[in-house]
Amino acid sequence: MSTPLERIRNIGIIAHVDSGKTTVSERVLYYTGMSHKIGEVHDGTAVTDWMPQERERGITITAAAITCLWNNHQINIIDTPGHVDFTTEVERSLRVLDGAVVVFCGVGGVEPQSETVWRQADKYRVPRIVFINKLDRVGADFHNVVKQITNRLGAKPLLTQLPIGKEDGFLGVVDLIRQKALVWEEDTLGARFHEEAIPADMVEDVEHYREQLLESVADADDALLEKYLAGEALTTDEIVAAIRKKTKDIALFPVVCGTALRNKGVQPLLDAITDYLPSPEKPITGSIPDGEEKTWQVDDPIRAALAFKTMHDTYSGQLTFIRVYSGGLRTGDMAFNPRTRQTERVGRLVRMHANKKEDIDMAISGDIVAAVGLKNFTTGDTITDRDKPVILEPITFKQPVISLAIEPKTKTDSEKLGLALQRLSSEDPTLVVNSNEETGQTLISGMGELHLEIIIDRLVREFKVAVNTGAPQVAYRETISRPAEAEGKYIRQSGGRGQFGHVYLKIEPNQNLGIVFSNDIKGGSIPREYIQPIEKGIREAATTGVTYGYPVIDISVSLYDGSYHEVDSSEMSFMLAGSIGFKEAIKKAKPVLLEPVMKVEVVVPEEYMGTIMGDLQSRRGKVTELGERGTGIRTILSHVPLATMFGYATATRSLTQGRATYTMEFDHYARVPEHMVDEALGRKKESA
Repeated sequence: MSTPLERIRNIGIIAHVDSGKTTVSERVLYYTGMSHKIGEVHDGTAVTDWMPQERERGITITAAAITCLWNNHQINIIDTPGHVDFTTEVERSLRVLDGAVVVFCGVGGVEPQSETVWRQADKYRVPRIVFINKLDRVGADFHNVVKQITNRLGAKPLLTQLPIGKEDGFLGVVDLIRQKALVWEEDTLGARFHEEAIPADMVEDVEHYREQLLESVADADDALLEKYLAGEALTTDEIVAAIRKKTKDIALFPVVCGTALRNKGVQPLLDAITDYLPSPEKPITGSIPDGEEKTWQVDDPIRAALAFKTMHDTYSGQLTFIRVYSGGLRTGDMAFNPRTRQTERVGRLVRMHANKKEDIDMAISGDIVAAVGLKNFTTGDTITDRDKPVILEPITFKQPVISLAIEPKTKTDSEKLGLALQRLSSEDPTLVVNSNEETGQTLISGMGELHLEIIIDRLVREFKVAVNTGAPQVAYRETISRPAEAEGKYIRQSGGRGQFGHVYLKIEPNQNLGIVFSNDIKGGSIPREYIQPIEKGIREAATTGVTYGYPVIDISVSLYDGSYHEVDSSEMSFMLAGSIGFKEAIKKAKPVLLEPVMKVEVVVPEEYMGTIMGDLQSRRGKVTELGERGTGIRTILSHVPLATMFGYATATRSLTQGRATYTMEFDHYARVPEHMVDEALGRKKESA
């Protein structure tokens, strides 16, 4: 029997690495009865971290889907990675979720990847609740984390609880809505807790923060505001309903707290998920084949579902993870893919519990399930009906910033490598594979060193392919520094049918917009059917590079004139003319080489601060912010070119006796200093 829509919650658990996301997920599984033993990250028994690479490293690499029941609600949870190299998993999960729990470490507070996942959730307008975790740790400071959420994220946290005790004296929480203290019983693995009177030394604080809470939610509707201003007491149901409305509107973010590892605070978190986060009732916007945008309600019979992830299963073949928005999907249904114009039969539908599967007959609006049998669907594809097709907005991903040359060790490995990489890249949209026929090398590109390390490990373990690896390479880019105009001609007229393509192009720099093409022809000097081939020629030239052999970015291209021949002109001739004109214009526009610049945060004991700052500056880094994280611990935020950061983990360990940690993520592209261009290009030649 299916759960009514209003009692379904599709949520993600997102955070910076090591904030305790997976531990929270494991406690949720245990307290909801889905797991009979508590899994632990540190001993490799976490249910949601099922890949060997995850269990060895103690980190989440792939988003795991789990379903559980709480208070007559079905909660579909996706536990996402916190490491920046796997931010794709967060991106595609948030695209299909209705809400999220953002976990913050009570000691670390708002860390770099916390900011990244918060901005990703902002992008998709995902309502959130905050769980401040690890309040039993030395140096944990609940109020400091709340202050950081306000200042660093520009958010409005709403305290619904206060912690009782701190560090190893943390006992439980005070519920500000119901005005009760909740204390967990140590000998029950956190399964039981009891209510107590609010501790005497907290009464004043509780009154103060409860009044703040009421003031923040009273304007949720006019009747409630009137009641509040008249000095009447608001009921628990009224307060909860007001918080729910404000949370759905992303006007504020309810805050709960605890320590998942010590089994305290998880049940009230589950209550908050069902009380405050929305059900999957929001209408979905997409388009029909002629491009017209439309909105569908969840009870609309038109089938609209999104494939947000694919993975290979040893026993079932390709699993396609799907969010159903309207229309439903049954085992045996024919699924139409508007991108490929192909139809495939749904072999099986399964509800996922990490890597375990439960067969179901039908998925309804709001469901997150996996389908077996959809071999030609990839991330971002819409699943719909051929006779009434709809197209949902696809998922966009960042471009890779680091590459690695790999070669198969034997002929047998060579035969298996192509298939293995094809399968891995179909699962992971940020893994880009290119083959160099001249050198025989294959180049894999990804989001960071760890990302590529995991790919190599999976090649060996899952696909039994042994490879040799070269040195990591930086994903440089080209752009221009000034506007330019050029003519592009492709004319072959020497007997028989010839070729005739002729264009005039104007190019100019743009900021972070990629290649933007505009057709500015007046008077029909080039027929309409040749415009698209011209754009294709320009984009292909941009992909292969013009001056330095790297992809060209951030240029606006205007096609403003040209000519054609009634007999000899063709799509091919105009595609080549577009490519030639673009390359000529680039040469005149003072091309420059760009390099990826990373945002690096180092957390370091105070005595090593000068050493680390000096090392960052020697790597062409620019320190942008200094901060504190508890007694004697400092944070250094900087922008550093990726080319100088290879092997940084080893260097930091050596400089600080292993006492510093760092995180690194792509921030922007910047011009390579002129005197270093030859060195950068030299590295490319050496690795070729």
